[in-house]
Amino acid sequence: MKEEKRILIIEDDQEISRLLNVILIKMGMTPVAAYSGTEGLLQLKSNTFDLILLDLMLPGISGEEFIAQVREESAIPIIVISAKVGIDDKVQVLKMGADDYITKPFHQKEVEARVEVQLRKSKVQPTQIEEKVWRGLAIFPEKFSVTLNHKALQLTNAEFDILTLLINHPEHAFSKREIYEKIWKGTYVGDDNTISVHISNLRRKIAEITSDEYIRTIWGVGFMLV
Repeated sequence: MKEEKRILIIEDDQEISRLLNVILIKMGMTPVAAYSGTEGLLQLKSNTFDLILLDLMLPGISGEEFIAQVREESAIPIIVISAKVGIDDKVQVLKMGADDYITKPFHQKEVEARVEVQLRKSKVQPTQIEEKVWRGLAIFPEKFSVTLNHKALQLTNAEFDILTLLINHPEHAFSKREIYEKIWKGTYVGDDNTISVHISNLRRKIAEITSDEYIRTIWGVGFMLV
């Protein structure tokens, strides 16, 4: 029997929480609701989840504070679902470690697609589990781990996916559109800063270990592993 994925919904609006609950149940998931950031942290401490759907404007600790605390010790996928539509808000939470961002009001099919993308790590195919190495960088897909010069890199799902794509095609320049559509499996809207922010996060984490360049910007094209 297939094990149902457990999803933590942290949303103080009860109608939106119920709607997300219905969407996830239809997908065959097991949703658990929390109505504040503090309650969400308590749920994480006492239960195991595969994914978090997170509002930002919450009573108690905010969604941003929640992300900061969770990322200190966990790489669990986090999808922010928020009424904040400003690009600065989106960039901030992606830099903090959120894996994806959905703006309210949302469409059911968008939520389904984004959730499926973040959960696909549990469905790794045998052809994908080989270790990939490029210079001092090593990716172990079956363990969802990355090392650089034998030191662990703590990556979010999105960062891991982007780095895996690049290491599978070193010295090949990918455009933002290509990266987005290969990883998020959706249509690239052109003004989305998601890829740039995740690349920036990857560079920062690599720079904490080495000064060597690994991800180069090819102006007018995109990014490639060097």
